[in-house]
Amino acid sequence: MVEPEDCRSMAEVRHGVDSLDEQIVALLARRMRFMDAAARIKQHRGEVRDEARKAAVIANAVATARRAGVPEELIRDLYEMLVERSIAYEYARFDAR
Repeated sequence: MVEPEDCRSMAEVRHGVDSLDEQIVALLARRMRFMDAAARIKQHRGEVRDEARKAAVIANAVATARRAGVPEELIRDLYEMLVERSIAYEYARFDAR
């Protein structure tokens, strides 16, 4: 994959974006396996939603975005949705046990 600074065509840009998207989805799939583990480990359904942990996860992601020069609001919004969907997924997995 060509680095963004070295792209000379839209085909190279699109190839880079597509390649990164594959990696992002693979990482998200791995992240969801941790939600499977959490649903397996937690003893009570009430443990699934942890607002303090949610806030910490989002704050960590925003801090990482800040250091990387990525728009913080974008990451905050993405992580709000990611964490909420992860909680919903974990509830479903917990209830299926």
